Amino acid sequence: MLSIFYFMDFTRGVLRKMKKSTYLSMEEISSLPILSGTSISEDGKNVAFVKKTANWKDNNYRNHVWIYEKDKGQSYALTTKGIECTSPIWSPNSRDIAYLSQVGEADQIFVKSKNHNSAVQITNEKYGVSKFKWDPTGKGFYYLAQSKDKNSHDDFHHVDNDYHNNCLFYIDIAKEEQSKVHQLTDGVNFHIHTFDISHDGKKVVFMATPSPNMKDFINGDLYILDIAAGKLQKLNIDKILGESVCFSPDGSRICYAVSIREKDYYKGHIQDSTLEIYDSNNGERIQPLTDFDSMVIPLRWTAKGILIRWQSKTNYLIGLLPEGGAVEMLSEDGFIMEAAITRDGNHLAYNKAVTNEIFEIYLDHKKLTNENSIFKDKLKSNREIISWQSSDGLEIEGVLSTPVDLDANKKYPLLVVIHGGPAWASFPIFSDCFNEKYPIEQFIEKGFIVLEPNYRGSSGYGNEFLKASYRKLGIANYDDVISGVDKLVEIGIADKDRVGVMGWSYGGYISAFCSTSSSRFKAISVGGGITNWNTNYANTDIPYFIRMYVGNNPWDDPEIYAKTSPMTYIKSACTPTLIQHGEKDARVPIPNAFELYRGLMDMEVDTELIIFKGMAYGADQPEVKVAIMKQNLMWFSHYILGENMGDFRN
Repeated sequence: MLSIFYFMDFTRGVLRKMKKSTYLSMEEISSLPILSGTSISEDGKNVAFVKKTANWKDNNYRNHVWIYEKDKGQSYALTTKGIECTSPIWSPNSRDIAYLSQVGEADQIFVKSKNHNSAVQITNEKYGVSKFKWDPTGKGFYYLAQSKDKNSHDDFHHVDNDYHNNCLFYIDIAKEEQSKVHQLTDGVNFHIHTFDISHDGKKVVFMATPSPNMKDFINGDLYILDIAAGKLQKLNIDKILGESVCFSPDGSRICYAVSIREKDYYKGHIQDSTLEIYDSNNGERIQPLTDFDSMVIPLRWTAKGILIRWQSKTNYLIGLLPEGGAVEMLSEDGFIMEAAITRDGNHLAYNKAVTNEIFEIYLDHKKLTNENSIFKDKLKSNREIISWQSSDGLEIEGVLSTPVDLDANKKYPLLVVIHGGPAWASFPIFSDCFNEKYPIEQFIEKGFIVLEPNYRGSSGYGNEFLKASYRKLGIANYDDVISGVDKLVEIGIADKDRVGVMGWSYGGYISAFCSTSSSRFKAISVGGGITNWNTNYANTDIPYFIRMYVGNNPWDDPEIYAKTSPMTYIKSACTPTLIQHGEKDARVPIPNAFELYRGLMDMEVDTELIIFKGMAYGADQPEVKVAIMKQNLMWFSHYILGENMGDFRN
């Protein structure tokens, strides 16, 4: 609520109202626009992007494509009357824009000219189109959709085989209806995740797995399809592949993200990765960035080099990798979520957020949008990067959020918000897509300060740091977190007797570890967290992930599963703990929540279990996000500030 004050305007002799600035409300935080899907036309004059906004009336989020025309210097929405659309891609001649829009419940390809109001529906796939690209000639589209073939697994029903594979189609937009759609791959042998087309339109490269089931992702392979000859070549790459691949301008080489070692090694080790180039002329593979200690994603191979994106601590950067040369930096700081570049390498568009701001769209480094105007007349927490040493001397960084009127002589109650992953990080920017469940601005308004630690295992700090939690899950992570708390207590900004911790997914796991093995906290919130690695291994859709981090399965190494499971230490639990979980979470299934709740109840620890019906791994409804945030705000305000909690289930 906005407070109203009055002041005397002596120049006019009248009493005027003066508004007192407040922080963003939880509803406003959940309504922060998210910009994505950046696309640039080949002439460098037009940019398309997707703007996601909250629709409170229907309790959902809506996506709309926006167009920026450089010649006119203005942006406008591509569609009207509430028609949702995503995935904009410019035609090779830069005159038309293609995008996905729902027909019934399935996404179909549409094409619209900049100069015409009407759009033309191109596809009519029963289950919709998931990804697509223009034919380089502009005469049609390559796209991914569920196979029209009978799936070999449909002969019998099994819980792991209830799926249809994505295969590759081509649609010729110049031909008659009866002959314009061609299925280029079968839907029996593999599920295609991503693909690229050579500049001459003669070849397609794609990454495919045996099925869309997450457990098969580590078994992906690369294939090259000669379109005219109908010849399919499987590349002999015995490594774990990323979901990005691109052709060189002459079509003789492909670039992709890949694990450093062979697949078998990662059955019991944490994955690291690099960039690799395959030469189809001689079968040679090279790694051009062997001294580049970061996970790298190739975006497009241009005439000037490969556009790549990588994380550097709390920044996501982009650069051009020329043949035989060093990376040319195209950004120096900030978080670039996506980037698009013209084929000649001369023009660039991207969406970027800098410290204390939300994402904006840029063309050739010029900002096109003004989404941060939402903060006008609002207070914002100040976010900065701090560092400290963990108990074993390892340097840890984190994001510290403080009020704008921070009093250096005051000790503040401290809340620790732990990111998921673990191969992810916290960043000093504002975005609903990162902190959708924890109301940091309201915590600050209540008088807390907030620390988000990038504990060992976080991405962006090099491969060794990424792997530093191997077989030490929970234990080493706790040390990284508590040493950050101790640092803030030591410098006099945090009150050691008023500290709380929370997190979702892997962050919920670390919070659960704090709940059952520490008495340092006054209140804890466990969101979608692992509580027993045995339980999670038996129920999750990614059991291979657990084996990577602990080195084995629970049957061959029960000791490591017990050592790193919060439930092992349940008899030490003494901290009031809020448990929140999605009913249909396949990544961290709900038995984890029930187990922790029962254990805490038996130990007579104050606890609440909230199950969000219909919710999977993440919340996709604004009202659910707000409910999660409100529960956390009430929980920590009650147990740390002593406020009346009431019934937060309503």
